[in-house]
Amino acid sequence: QVQLVESGGGLVQAGESLRLSCAASGIIFSIHNMVWYRQAPGKQRELVAAVTSGGSTNYADSVLGRFTISRDNAKNTVYLQMNSLEPEDTAAYYCNAKNWLARTDYWGQGTQVTVSS
Repeated sequence: QVQLVESGGGLVQAGESLRLSCAASGIIFSIHNMVWYRQAPGKQRELVAAVTSGGSTNYADSVLGRFTISRDNAKNTVYLQMNSLEPEDTAAYYCNAKNWLARTDYWGQGTQVTVSS
């Protein structure tokens, strides 16, 4: 059974930091591209950061320089270090594992991040 379990969300003040984790099981983690998405109330889900199976990363312009995505294949875990948080970062954050060749696409249940001003 495939599971992606996010953790690390919470309520923080603007300027503070959080580290999200997404632990995967039931998949060959190392071959999957891992992506963090977020969805704020009333808005569409948006890509926040991604790391490929080869370790290449990309970020949304809104988080560039503040967020860092990383992966630990030995622990089957992807992380999102979020610094200098802003109220606009408030959203539910979702972990996604995707492999185009294997046609796999898995989602976690989400973790809430709330940033107060």
